[in-house]
Amino acid sequence: MAPTGKRTGESTRKAGPALPNSAGYLDGRLLIAMPVMGDPRFERSVIYLCAHSAEGAMGIIVNHPAGSIDFPELLQQLGIIKKGEHIKLPENAESMKVLRGGPVDTGRGFVLHSSDFYIENATLRIDDDVCLTATVDILRAIASGSGPKHAILALGYAGWAPGQLEAEIQSNGWLHCDADADLIFGDDVDEKYGRALHKIGIDPGMLSNEAGHA
Repeated sequence: MAPTGKRTGESTRKAGPALPNSAGYLDGRLLIAMPVMGDPRFERSVIYLCAHSAEGAMGIIVNHPAGSIDFPELLQQLGIIKKGEHIKLPENAESMKVLRGGPVDTGRGFVLHSSDFYIENATLRIDDDVCLTATVDILRAIASGSGPKHAILALGYAGWAPGQLEAEIQSNGWLHCDADADLIFGDDVDEKYGRALHKIGIDPGMLSNEAGHA
């Protein structure tokens, strides 16, 4: 995200739908793609927003699996464990989800995780319950059983230029709602989109491009 010359916290929003905090930023909340989303990369996506400011926004898609990639195989490819050692992995590592986090920097891994784990100068605390770490050290910790209680690994992320996300929300591209641990870290990836809509009282079949905002 390129600097804009403005201080973080200065809003670039014009009149539009009311957003949750006084600065109009949505970090720590979930974006839910409208059914009319024209970009196939974000179709039926639920995105946890890690950062949102006058400089732009960055988030992780939490409901798009990364094909057939599984976490133990990824650990082997990275040299964190040796072939066959996956049988020694703790249960949460063996079953950890690998997701397609977004179209930017897809060769890099981003771990969204519970706040019971923190690496100095490497972990971004997003709110009281959720953190983001993008170094291989957290993968080693998860493999050894000393990592966070809840985590998902995403390959790539979603990014927006200054003012871009606000414009997309005003154009009815996205709804937004409060985040919760189950929607972020839950195993039922395919059900997250419908559950996120139900969380704000919306039947997916009733949505159109004229729908209002949560």
